[in-house]
Amino acid sequence: MPTSKLSGPQSPTAVSTIGLRKSYGDKTVLDGIDLHIPAGSVFALLGPNGAGKTTTVQILSTLITADAGQAQVAGHDVATSPDGVRAAIGVTGQFSAVDGLITGEENMLLMADLHHLSKREGRRVTADLLARFDLTEAAKKPASTYSGGMKRRLDIAMTLVGDPRIIFLDEPTTGLDPRSRHNMWQIIRELVSDGVTVFLTTQYLDEADELADRIAVLNNGKIAAEGTAGELKRLVPGGHVRLRFTDPAAYQAAASALREATRHDESLTLQIPSGGSQRELRSILDWLDAVDVEADELTVHTPDLDDVFFALTGDAGTPEQPKEMAR
Repeated sequence: MPTSKLSGPQSPTAVSTIGLRKSYGDKTVLDGIDLHIPAGSVFALLGPNGAGKTTTVQILSTLITADAGQAQVAGHDVATSPDGVRAAIGVTGQFSAVDGLITGEENMLLMADLHHLSKREGRRVTADLLARFDLTEAAKKPASTYSGGMKRRLDIAMTLVGDPRIIFLDEPTTGLDPRSRHNMWQIIRELVSDGVTVFLTTQYLDEADELADRIAVLNNGKIAAEGTAGELKRLVPGGHVRLRFTDPAAYQAAASALREATRHDESLTLQIPSGGSQRELRSILDWLDAVDVEADELTVHTPDLDDVFFALTGDAGTPEQPKEMAR
């Protein structure tokens, strides 16, 4: 996989791993994972259920130990300097860490106490973060009364109390409605604009496409591919241009001119292999002009991350997406 060429100095590394391995009994979950994540970027780890995404996060956040390999987070070795790692990171897991029996403000103040902030500083940080995440009005209400999106926002606000420079978000938008998901995306963008590094695992392919600077696909314990969304999409063939006609005579004329096209006589459509480049589109239009035919509809399909996921994971499955997100 080619990497993007960057002008100027490289960003410092936030997270790196070499040969990371983890097994449970005879089940190998991670089979030699190599990662290099620049500071101030969003990195997304995709993979089928059970592929090892959460295990990777747990190792990098020092919750469990690897069987072999090396990992550094914020310049600290996770095996020999776990305290240094913990001081630099924040973690938001798949399930909210919010205590529903106390208020949002009390959740925040409890986190401030855990970070050994003074009472005055803890209240200042709490007020600032509640305002930032639009939770001030609900601050004195029990967290059990919060919506799913509000709980997620509070969860991340609690993560930020310690001012981490690297945040692990393990499926942070699972179960949220589309509006709450988009609000969470905006929060992630704002974190990165502040220089925070975000390590994201997600069940939503469009989420990785929308947010991530680089994406890795984890399958059978190995990184199947890594790159930008554009680089990954170029790995997968299958792009095409679709021409639809309403006039059967025009359809027949176009089919005769574009012999490489796949015909669909019942729907009067032609499908032409194409990468979607401007040159290829111009060539198709020139062929149509040459026979004085005009298509009623022209659509371009280029491979998306769904195509990449299926191609790289085979029968391993697909992230479980809510019906409104499923293709």
